[in-house]
Amino acid sequence: MYFSVYVDVHLSVLNSCLLCSADSFSFPFVFTGVLGFSELFFIKEPHDVTVMRKEAVILDCQARGEAPIDVRWLKNEVKVEVNERMYLLSNGSLYISEVESRRGDKSDEGLYQCLAHNKYGAILSQKARLTIASISSFALQPTSIVVTEGSVARFSCKVSAHPPPIITWEFNRITLPLTTERITVLPSGVLQIYGVSRADAGNYRCIATNIASRRRSSEATLTVTPAPSPRLPQRPRIIAAPQNISVSLHQTAILECMATGNPRPIISWSRADSKSIDVYNTKVLGNGNLIISDIKPQHGGVYMCRATTPGTRNYTVASANVTVLASPSLVEWPESLTRPRAGTARFVCHAEGFPPPQITWLKNGEKVHSNGRIKMYSSKLVINQIIPEDDAIYQCQAESELGSVLSMARLIVVMSEDRPSAPRDIRAETVSSAAILLAWERPLYNSDKVIAYSVHYMKAQGLNNEEYQVVIGNDTTRYIIDDLDPACNYTFYVVAYMPMGASRMSDNVFQHTLEDVPLRAPELSLTSNSPRDIQVSWQPLPDKLSRGRVSAYRLCYRTSSESAVSQRELPGEKTKLLLENLHPDTIYLLRIAAATNVGWGEQSAWTSHRTPKASIPLAPELRLEPLNCTTISVRWQLAPQNSAGVQGFKLFYHEESQPERSPLQLRASDNAHTIGGLDPRKKYHVKLLAYNVVGEGYQADQTVSLPGCVSVRDRLVPPPPPPHNVNARTNSSTAVYLQWGRPAFTSRHAVNYTVRCNPVGLQNASLVLYLQTNVQNLQVRGLEPNTKYEFAIRLHIDQLSSPWSPVVYQTTFPEAPSRPPSNVKVTLIEDDTALVSWKLPDEPNVAVTYYTILYASRKAWIAGEWQVLQREGTVTMTLLENLKPGQVYLVKVSASNSMGDGPFSHTVELSVRADRSFSSFSDGFYHLDQKSMTGISVGVCIALICIIICAFVIICRGKNNLCVVTYQQGSTVLTYEDEMSISPNQPPSLQGLFGAPGDTEGSSNSEGSHETGDSGRYSHDETELTNLSSGHSSRPPSLTGEDSTDLDCSPTEESQNSTKLSVDAGRCHYEGQSRLQPPLFVV
Repeated sequence: MYFSVYVDVHLSVLNSCLLCSADSFSFPFVFTGVLGFSELFFIKEPHDVTVMRKEAVILDCQARGEAPIDVRWLKNEVKVEVNERMYLLSNGSLYISEVESRRGDKSDEGLYQCLAHNKYGAILSQKARLTIASISSFALQPTSIVVTEGSVARFSCKVSAHPPPIITWEFNRITLPLTTERITVLPSGVLQIYGVSRADAGNYRCIATNIASRRRSSEATLTVTPAPSPRLPQRPRIIAAPQNISVSLHQTAILECMATGNPRPIISWSRADSKSIDVYNTKVLGNGNLIISDIKPQHGGVYMCRATTPGTRNYTVASANVTVLASPSLVEWPESLTRPRAGTARFVCHAEGFPPPQITWLKNGEKVHSNGRIKMYSSKLVINQIIPEDDAIYQCQAESELGSVLSMARLIVVMSEDRPSAPRDIRAETVSSAAILLAWERPLYNSDKVIAYSVHYMKAQGLNNEEYQVVIGNDTTRYIIDDLDPACNYTFYVVAYMPMGASRMSDNVFQHTLEDVPLRAPELSLTSNSPRDIQVSWQPLPDKLSRGRVSAYRLCYRTSSESAVSQRELPGEKTKLLLENLHPDTIYLLRIAAATNVGWGEQSAWTSHRTPKASIPLAPELRLEPLNCTTISVRWQLAPQNSAGVQGFKLFYHEESQPERSPLQLRASDNAHTIGGLDPRKKYHVKLLAYNVVGEGYQADQTVSLPGCVSVRDRLVPPPPPPHNVNARTNSSTAVYLQWGRPAFTSRHAVNYTVRCNPVGLQNASLVLYLQTNVQNLQVRGLEPNTKYEFAIRLHIDQLSSPWSPVVYQTTFPEAPSRPPSNVKVTLIEDDTALVSWKLPDEPNVAVTYYTILYASRKAWIAGEWQVLQREGTVTMTLLENLKPGQVYLVKVSASNSMGDGPFSHTVELSVRADRSFSSFSDGFYHLDQKSMTGISVGVCIALICIIICAFVIICRGKNNLCVVTYQQGSTVLTYEDEMSISPNQPPSLQGLFGAPGDTEGSSNSEGSHETGDSGRYSHDETELTNLSSGHSSRPPSLTGEDSTDLDCSPTEESQNSTKLSVDAGRCHYEGQSRLQPPLFVV
């Protein structure tokens, strides 16, 4: 059983397994986060505060842990001396009764930290800045200006204050509104006035106010001159361009853009990277200023303001860069460790932010300094040869100008006395170009207590070489190291381990790996000193690529138009060759291969080069030299054979596998140039050519590799391989199921796993969730709905911990909305069209798939008939069209997602204006208002009644039938009784004359309508639909049953002017509810 890990030179990492034995396994790790750091921790830390002078202030600090706990304070990293004015409260907080603002060290302003200490060690809180409120004199005063009537005016002022002031402006000592149609006041202190009129002439001044004081600027005069008539056209001109700004995360950025011209230009915004502008967080302030609220990293970039003359292509552009600043946040935290004396401890701490934060390590609240035993790298702290004094609390502090964040971990040092003797008789045998077999004998003493061996190896040549370590079980004394470089000399030694300590190192043994064929060919650099030659050069292959000593090179070349290939073989010491007697102005193809004593490697790809003409400059002699890890020195001189004139040089350079950049134009007198700002450990192609009036000359090109910027490589000490194939699957809105695979190694000991879980972008390290399990799956519960989480897993075996597995991401399901959409508004934008707008439900992490909008007139609402609209979850507004004038509409909105529907909002009423004109002609139709229509309907009904009465009189006289007309209060009833059956020759009945019964208002739903209960919730429930079906009938309950044969001949308007006539074959009823008393007819 074995697995590989890496360590620093002379470091021993098996100390992490010294608390386990060969037959049992314990798990003594102490983790931060949810598992807790119970020995000592803060429950309250100080925060930045701004106070008035002479005010009292409390800086919070409360620590918990094993008592007794001593708390003291630091100001600017110097201990605070308590006195009557500044003293500690019982909970550890610092109380300042009167804040002083005197100059120098006597001022209370500064950075404060509290230090808590108990028997386990000490911890330092985050830094808190105490600032005394102030406001300085104006750094920029508004200045008087003269503008033309109808143009634009701009004033500005600037003042330094803490906290930032509120800026307002006064016109002739009267406060101006912050925003009107023509006037805009920006928080930065700018006043913009568009469409200046003579009434705007006067005195303006700036007012800056904060909690400390209020300051008024000097007055500036705006003089307005008459505009020329007629006004001449003017191209657009930006008079206030946006400025580069840096804005902290979640703050607001304002980009000013003010333009003038005739006609007035239109201002538009875009991004230089062609990405779309975030419409949810971005809006236009005033007449062209761009405001970005709740700024996020994706909002960073170059924004372009474009002022365009309407209807033309005349425009001008200004741009500015928005940099988003982010305070430090930890993405990987140090974890508590238990290590034996003389062992090695390694803490890791990764932080992100912009600007990038600096990592500082603290031991018991004091800075850790590197020495021979303790090493600090960019994000790691490594302690070698641990001593008892190393038992302490360590903190990682990530700090930038925006703030700081800390995380802690404890190192527990375990003492050990009984150790085995060193392994004996170390032997090494070469197996291949990358493998060596190592064998040894067991220790002479306490060999039965050995639980594992560690094999250490490193290159024997050179300085500061990395040492590697392989940990194997106690059931073997042989091991093949198979990741070595070919043709290299290595040194090896072995250490034996028992539960409570490690043995001394064994004797060192040296062994050399075999050679192999080169991994690849060198890269060619080609230049021409004359029209008939090509200078071929190349760099020697590095050891990792040559895999041995290069014994020979083979160079092949031919013209592009011929297939015959010429070749030249050169000894391995050669790195250049001059090919002569070639054809001028001809393209040649060249390639090279390298060989060791084992054989030839692969050939390079064909490289083309054209020999020069006589009339253009020859290729310069080019020399490249890396000055450091980001800079290249380029030097050149003209070829001695060059006879053509030179007007200048063009220098090209680009990173390997990247597109070529535009050239740098250099003067003819130049012979050197420095290229900076490059990436370390990258390979760059550099090309130089001279040019004259005839054209560009022939190029000289070379390739150079930049070194790394870190002189001492960060030597990793990775533990066993991490779990693989990590798979996350969402089970619900609060649970995610994880499953993973165990690495391919064998062990008799149990394997435990730690699962790390936290929301993406977490700022508070203490909220990271750590869970333990001994199986290869886990259900993580108690998560937040609709939240993206990251998961990582590590294993623990024999007291060794693997690295974290690659992070997997999974988002929990959303919950059904529990609240309705907020801020529902209905606005009438046309006579028959309304705009409904709303916002997301007022609850965190809500996901909305679609919205349901119900609306109905008051009459339809009484009948339970709602019109239903649905809109996507990204849409927060919709139009209600074809609304009827004179109606009151009810509107409500609900949010839904895949998990269910949310409640409806409160009903919002909208009154649609009635058309007040008697009639108007539009689209070929006359439109009448409601009162006109009612009057016409009443008149028509009265005329019909007269005709019916006359018809019945004639029928009564002709058939000797009885016809009686009676009048009752509020109604007139005409009754006709037929005593004989109707013969086919008789005239048709009135029902046949007047048509089938029907409601002129119409009871059927309009297209797309749905009936709903009075609760307003749309439902597909059949029972609900059945109960609401009565809404289709326009008859009142009194007209059902026995009276169902009556015929309703008039509109069923609910107004007081409605009139109703009922006729059938045997009876005719007229009921009038008009305010006017109907006439009385007697027959």
